[in-house]
Amino acid sequence: MHVLVVHDYGPLGKILLERLRETPLQVSPLLVSDPASADLNALENWIPDDTDLIVNALWLVDPEVAQKDPEGVHKAAFSLPVAMAEFARDRGMALLQLSSCYVFDGRKHSGYITSNPGQPFNELGNWQWECEQALRTLLPRHIILRTGWSLARFIRKVKASTAADETLSLPGRCRGQPVAARDLARVMTAVIQQIDCGAEVWGTYQYAGAEEINLYELGLAIAGLPGIPEGIRVVDEVPEWGNLEPLNTTLICTKIRNTFGIKQLPWRSGLADELSMIKQRNGEEGLAKVPAE
Repeated sequence: MHVLVVHDYGPLGKILLERLRETPLQVSPLLVSDPASADLNALENWIPDDTDLIVNALWLVDPEVAQKDPEGVHKAAFSLPVAMAEFARDRGMALLQLSSCYVFDGRKHSGYITSNPGQPFNELGNWQWECEQALRTLLPRHIILRTGWSLARFIRKVKASTAADETLSLPGRCRGQPVAARDLARVMTAVIQQIDCGAEVWGTYQYAGAEEINLYELGLAIAGLPGIPEGIRVVDEVPEWGNLEPLNTTLICTKIRNTFGIKQLPWRSGLADELSMIKQRNGEEGLAKVPAE
């Protein structure tokens, strides 16, 4: 099976490609550095004719960025994946598309199951929900994989407040489950391998790290990591961006376990690795900015 991995410069695409290249699959990368400016009319130039499965590994999980750039998130979270779905439908290909817990409004008191309808209240969730609905209509052979919070996003918040010597406000009222990039790559690889084995398992699935936690407690856990300077102050308050966060983003992940045998791993086990990847990436970006002598 020929798998095309659509990715950006983030760690998920890199890790996923590394894992897939260890399998017998034929794997091709497609780097989309700026999804908001991608030429949707040029898909036939990007996607090889013999592709069997398009994996959209553009992981959009930051509602703050989306709220500041509604036009960009519309293109990245809706227009691009829908164009790929139409392309796949016309050529007999399948599509694996990432979505997120932000398709829900957080008013449910218990965890969300895959069949719960989306009721988003921020830009990111709105376009991800619209994308999900479009894919279900356009392309029967699809996998939609909803994820929990990006663990890296909140590690970066802790690091930024440390660097600025500021108090970090995190809303304890918001609960959910983080996901590490390496763990998500593991899950996606397992799904892809079973598709390669001929499993007819199309539909919507959910994955998030084991253990529900609120954002304030998550901040405390990150602040206690080796490599994070001591003395950072984390307080249980709602910052401006906290109004974009649903009160409950907990995902029930029994369907992916029962269908693929994929178990939830503790997100805490990925904390140190995620911090290390962020430091490494920041170092690489710093080197890239040093002018040549």
